[in-house]
Amino acid sequence: MFNNNILLKNNRLSLAVTGLNSKELNNLLPTFSECFIQYRYEVRPKEQRLRKLGGGQKGDLPTDLDKLVFVLIYLKVYPTFDVLAFFSGRQRSKCHRSVVQLLPVLEMALGRRLVLPKRKINSVEEFERLFPEVKDVFMDGTERPVQKPKNPKRKKKLYSGKKKQTTRKTIVLSTEKKEILVLTPTKSGRRHDKRLADKAQLPECIPPDVALWDDTGFQGMQKIHPNIVMPKKSTKKCPLTEEEKIENKIISSFRVVSEHAIGGMKRMKAAADIYRNRLPNLDDTFSLISAGLWNYHLQSQTR
Repeated sequence: MFNNNILLKNNRLSLAVTGLNSKELNNLLPTFSECFIQYRYEVRPKEQRLRKLGGGQKGDLPTDLDKLVFVLIYLKVYPTFDVLAFFSGRQRSKCHRSVVQLLPVLEMALGRRLVLPKRKINSVEEFERLFPEVKDVFMDGTERPVQKPKNPKRKKKLYSGKKKQTTRKTIVLSTEKKEILVLTPTKSGRRHDKRLADKAQLPECIPPDVALWDDTGFQGMQKIHPNIVMPKKSTKKCPLTEEEKIENKIISSFRVVSEHAIGGMKRMKAAADIYRNRLPNLDDTFSLISAGLWNYHLQSQTR
């Protein structure tokens, strides 16, 4: 198995392999251990157990640190199960079972640390209660490629005209500190960014005094939210003036933090590389956990 003692002593290696430095890894471990015990009790209630919790064989991942590092390596590197089995010295099927079992535990642990982004905001009051200090939010869509389906109808549904390939798309709402506040459920890449934002009712749930920074893909939101900051879009009949070009550059220089937030989430290759798993909606779980790990990393840096 992996030598976790090296990771705990080498920050550079720990960041490269797991996406977290040694201190962040150590701080997350107690919460992960608690959630793993809770998860085991929920999946296999006490009355169905033949042994006490912790009894029996320890398996190939004997400690909670082994389990945490194993699932983080999968998310950060996103190897195939054949490759993961080769480097971990385990069977491919066991690697698959461990990942499927440990992903919900990691999601639960990040939820306890209050770093997971929200999936939906239902009202302005809820936004103000959850994010009272936020005065500027940045909205942007992001896509990740998926394997081309053989079914022509499904291929057409996933095809993104913008990326010229089959993709899955989500909308990200972030702050000027690059923290991801809201991550909408992942949908097919054919859908337009504004359509996904409207379906999630994001502009209606943002308070009027909070500035909403958008790109030109969200044209029409000015009718929904009164405080929109958006670059001016040129047309053939109405090209941009020099003043409008300068203004667009200034707006883009502020909006770049949205790209940084998405880039932070996509440090985990499971949220960026071509999606190849066959379990339904697992790519949505990858994106959610990756965003939570990015928020956890930012939270640790400010302390």
